[in-house]
Amino acid sequence: MGRLAHTEGLTEIQSEILAAVHEFVEKEIIPVAQELEHADEYPAAIVEGMKAMGIFGLMIPEEYGGLGESLLTYALAVEEIARGWMSVSGIINTHFIVAYMVMQHGTEEQKQYFLPRMAAGEIRGSFSMSEPHCGSDVSAIKSKAVRDGDDFVLTGQKMWLTNGGSSTLTAVLVRTDDEAAPDSSVYKKMTTFLVEKPAGFGEVLPGLTIPGKIDKMGYKGVDTTELVMDGLRIPADRILGGVPGRGFYQMMDGVEVGRVNVAARACGLSLRAFELGIDYAQQRQTFGKQIAEHQAVQFRLADMAVKVEAAHQMMVRAARKKDAGERNDLEAGMAKYLASEYCKEVVEDSFRIHGGYGYAKEYEIERLYREAPMLLIGEGTADIQRMIIGRRLLEDYKLR
Repeated sequence: MGRLAHTEGLTEIQSEILAAVHEFVEKEIIPVAQELEHADEYPAAIVEGMKAMGIFGLMIPEEYGGLGESLLTYALAVEEIARGWMSVSGIINTHFIVAYMVMQHGTEEQKQYFLPRMAAGEIRGSFSMSEPHCGSDVSAIKSKAVRDGDDFVLTGQKMWLTNGGSSTLTAVLVRTDDEAAPDSSVYKKMTTFLVEKPAGFGEVLPGLTIPGKIDKMGYKGVDTTELVMDGLRIPADRILGGVPGRGFYQMMDGVEVGRVNVAARACGLSLRAFELGIDYAQQRQTFGKQIAEHQAVQFRLADMAVKVEAAHQMMVRAARKKDAGERNDLEAGMAKYLASEYCKEVVEDSFRIHGGYGYAKEYEIERLYREAPMLLIGEGTADIQRMIIGRRLLEDYKLR
């Protein structure tokens, strides 16, 4: 391991966990990532390995069967996994967001019921906010739930569910207008439901259909799907937290930590792109010497290294702030914005170093080049992050 992306002040346990994850990535992910990605094949064996290591329960408290680790530990593990194959980190990230939402906002009964099986990886999570007509504009969702006795009946169409087919628990955000006061804001008319379902595609439950995988440019292996509800009946005790009208705030809390993890994924992808670029620069020769000896290539490598290091440190700061119990929406937005933008640039520089070979599918950088754009839009686009950052700055620097 080189000098980049090191984290100061880790405990012995954190270091041991991350060393184990690094070894797993080197032996179990990197050697098979190219083949699985090109085949768009779900990494079942890798998932089983992560279950055995306890990664699915890394942040779930010990009392519920998890390891009880911090967001920082989790983010650094995600960084390592994304370095091996970004799609695998996506399988973990959506599961983690749902587990976090249950930990923070679930009733004790919901925690006891879901968290131990989530920690073991027996239940794997996905979450759903977006709809076909709206992405980051969550206030515009149209899916709704109407009370019918002790149940709610859900109707609507959701979009861009990572793990939509392979997950067995989906946190779904819908409108519950009838449960809110008439003068309530739109954000208090939203509720999160915890929907248990079988894995698979088609009509998996009466009134619930997962149409199939969306064919994507990159981010292969992991399934991304739609979710169609047509009279889906869910008991009222599956409202996250037991009370309607809190769904928007619960989802935003989950997305906030999710942004730290997207930043971590961008950091891992950037680090891998740098490693590939600096290795290739010392193998390829032009004009009688390694291309690494050309000043233009050295400048490119220097720029890449600075961006890898800066993004990593900002991601670590955002995670530590959340772990300290402080509000971190500004830091998480900054980390996600910077890391994803830098990731795109580092991957492109590595692609340029590879020259024509970077365009060949047998070279790993071709895959990274297709994966990096997803990080620019996942968990809120770059422009959404800039809006969040700008608003928070105006709060902090308000003229008095």
